[in-house]
Amino acid sequence: MPELDPEDQKLVTLARSSRARIQAAEGAAVRDTDGRTYAAATVDLPSFKLTALQAAVAAAVSSGAEGIEAAVVVSGEGLLKEASVHAVRDLSKHAPVYLADPSGTVIS
Repeated sequence: MPELDPEDQKLVTLARSSRARIQAAEGAAVRDTDGRTYAAATVDLPSFKLTALQAAVAAAVSSGAEGIEAAVVVSGEGLLKEASVHAVRDLSKHAPVYLADPSGTVIS
């Protein structure tokens, strides 16, 4: 398991909070290249669906972010959805994307 620096650990906390707030399947948080953070939870509506990480990246982009420095997904499923990783890769080819369980323990 990777050991996170304090800034990445903050993303875990934000992702956990987003997930817990609405009891969503996932919570996610990203830090952009300017150091701003964005957090979101899974969006599951009849008209559209977003993974938590897609929603966090969308929030970052809509706020003017030009790149992602790091991302975290908190999920009880224990897997990182490909669509989530693609959302980060659209902005940053090498940003780490961490997966954590609901307790905040980083899995990968």
